Amino acid sequence: MPGACGLGLLLTLLLLPMVSASRPGTVFRLNKEVLSYAAEAGKAPLQRALQVTVPLFLDRSGGVFQPTRIQILNVDVSHLRLTFVANFGIRLSAATNFTLKIFRDPEPLHLLLPTALLADTSVEQGSIGTPLVSISSCFSIFDKAIVFDGRNSTAPAMLAPLQSHIKAVLQSKLCLRISNLVQGLNVHLGTLIGLSPVGPESQVCYSMINTPTITNDYISLDINAVLFLLGRPIVLPVDTTPFVLPQHVGTKGAMATVGLSQDLFDSAIMLLQKAGALNLDVTAQLNSSNNPLNTSVLGQLIPEVARQFPEPMPLVLKVRLGATPTVTFRTNNATMRLQPFVEVLAPTSNSAFQYLFSLNVVVNLSLQLSVSKVRLRGTTSVLGNVQLTVASSNLGFIDTDHVQTVMGEVFEKPLLDHLNALLGMGIALPHVVNLQYVTPEIFIQETRTGSGYFSAGFPTAGTGLGL
Repeated sequence: MPGACGLGLLLTLLLLPMVSASRPGTVFRLNKEVLSYAAEAGKAPLQRALQVTVPLFLDRSGGVFQPTRIQILNVDVSHLRLTFVANFGIRLSAATNFTLKIFRDPEPLHLLLPTALLADTSVEQGSIGTPLVSISSCFSIFDKAIVFDGRNSTAPAMLAPLQSHIKAVLQSKLCLRISNLVQGLNVHLGTLIGLSPVGPESQVCYSMINTPTITNDYISLDINAVLFLLGRPIVLPVDTTPFVLPQHVGTKGAMATVGLSQDLFDSAIMLLQKAGALNLDVTAQLNSSNNPLNTSVLGQLIPEVARQFPEPMPLVLKVRLGATPTVTFRTNNATMRLQPFVEVLAPTSNSAFQYLFSLNVVVNLSLQLSVSKVRLRGTTSVLGNVQLTVASSNLGFIDTDHVQTVMGEVFEKPLLDHLNALLGMGIALPHVVNLQYVTPEIFIQETRTGSGYFSAGFPTAGTGLGL
């Protein structure tokens, strides 16, 4: 249903707030290895597309017009090659064999017509921010038809005009069929834009921001990535430093390389922070044997707690992130720094909570990235010790060294569980319908400006690009 797809795409675009983009946050590069896969996968659709209808041939031999029916029995694309043409697009060359049946009396005639197809396609930026492929030139070159039947008979007198008729029909129809095939591909590529969910109230939108860069080895798309929270874009401070994916990066033989700038990670972390998703409450069950988050344990370290709460009571930690976490990329390494504010509360007899003290916390985390299908996911682990300082207290003086072990123990695991659950949901990478990233390899490299990028290569074997 191409019409329904196009309408949904247009409505999605019109509902998006206008967001200016001075530079790409993502670079999507298709390497020449993808063309070999696309050529192999494209043989069957091309063969189907070239199965055209040939109109009746009017045989004028004998002085009387005799209509002769012609049927294409089979189209065999024996060779299909796609190559990049620098600064232009993609060249298609194909060797095909058309097997035709000529319904004549007394017996039908069978022909094999070898044909070469040549087509040049340009790749540009579409008006709605998607790649747009179009046929710029197309030719059909026909070889001499081979006549064969069960008796190895010679060609009839009408063979020359018959071949001319068939070639004229194919000349007019084959390039049109190839053009229609390309138009169908454009509908598929149109699914690059639109909103992909990140969380219950957040989305990411990708769109091209300029004309693709095409070399003899790859086509590179500069893509703007914008994250939305409740329909509003997450906008970072303007940085004039462009994000450029180095020419030689990723795995040799990979079909595609996706580069994500640090801006995208910063936007994703800011989205989580603005949505309040990074906040959490850590609670404890009083009878829990493996959680020391109660007044009895804390009272052994802070005498005032034991005085105010002679009976054991469970404690609550309210963890709030006022400052946006920072992500730092170094070659083959990614870290995240959190600075949460933690309030320690205890329940009172009237079901309210009594404030005890608060902590400024610094947590350094190692960030591991992975790709599953079309989503980039992350997991974290703590680097070093959780750093605590007392922000304020209703209990008098608190020796941080005394509470370091207990607070670190009860705080660290819930925080990691919470973060890993959020990061495990992942964020959709640039993709189109039916495309999945298979056997990715992840590289983290530092740019000259100090920002970093993620690059995932997708080797040829087993990939599913849906072309």
